Amino acid sequence: MKRPTIHDVAAAAGISRGTVSRVLNGDRYVSPAARIAIERAIAETGYVVNRNARNLVRQRAGSVVMVLSEPPFEDPNYTTTIRNAIRRLGERDLSLVMMIAGDDREREQVLRYVRGGHADGVFLLSTHAGDPMVDTLHGAGIPVVSCGAVIGRETVIPYAACDERGGARQMAEYLVSRGRKKIAMITGPMDTPGGIQRLEGFADVLGRKASKKLIEHGDWTHASGETAMARLLERVPDLDAVFAASDVMASGALHTLRAAGRRVPEDVAVGGFDDSSVAISTHPPLTTVRQPLGDVARETVRLLLALIDGAERVDSIALPTSLIVRDSA
Repeated sequence: MKRPTIHDVAAAAGISRGTVSRVLNGDRYVSPAARIAIERAIAETGYVVNRNARNLVRQRAGSVVMVLSEPPFEDPNYTTTIRNAIRRLGERDLSLVMMIAGDDREREQVLRYVRGGHADGVFLLSTHAGDPMVDTLHGAGIPVVSCGAVIGRETVIPYAACDERGGARQMAEYLVSRGRKKIAMITGPMDTPGGIQRLEGFADVLGRKASKKLIEHGDWTHASGETAMARLLERVPDLDAVFAASDVMASGALHTLRAAGRRVPEDVAVGGFDDSSVAISTHPPLTTVRQPLGDVARETVRLLLALIDGAERVDSIALPTSLIVRDSA
């Protein structure tokens, strides 16, 4: 059978080809009656938009590349972010291409892909400070945004994020209000906004009590939470609370505390950050800081789409967090 064309849609709708084209290209200034007739004709004829042809005319690739600094396998936050980004981009008929940029070879692959005109924009996820690829992408003449600030490039790369520092302050204030005296922290990597700003929020509340011996660094993984908690117990055996900068690391800390015979929360209160699926699967369930991951992902895509559509600049945004109290603290 002959594939239906835009001419067939126009004939079935009794409307000019130009009006059909305007509807297909998202023009809002078409009468409701004409739009309904065109949509009905599309359904009747079985017409499918030829995206390749449309993108050729528009000089668009029809896709956005999401660049991750590490594989998104352990952190459930990535799944939420990716799912929401795909949904939002799909509303604009844009595909999402995921690429890992964890080493020089992978970063060069990303740059070749972007320079080859295969993407209309770049969505950075989990970018670390000092990544040379960021400046190269920014200078390539393609829209670039980040989910979370890029340390040192906050005024260069627009971003959407949660209030990392404010969320950490919420947790630290809560632990203090529960009468905890020796509160430790397991941070994220110190070349990420979550690592730096969540530690800053913790120190805002604890002040001089946030001593080096009460702070250990992790890398967002369960294993790093286990190791950091063991080191903290060795240095400060009488600590009575720990704030882990992610739920995944908090789950690792819980494992170490259980192995050491420490009761949670009776002996040691434990707090996390994210309110991911991990928070309700631990024993006991985690008191944590909820960051609005879906909203952050949608806002990041909104910024990127605005730049793709020709906006000269967009303003970064930080969304508020909330404290979720459960049995661990």
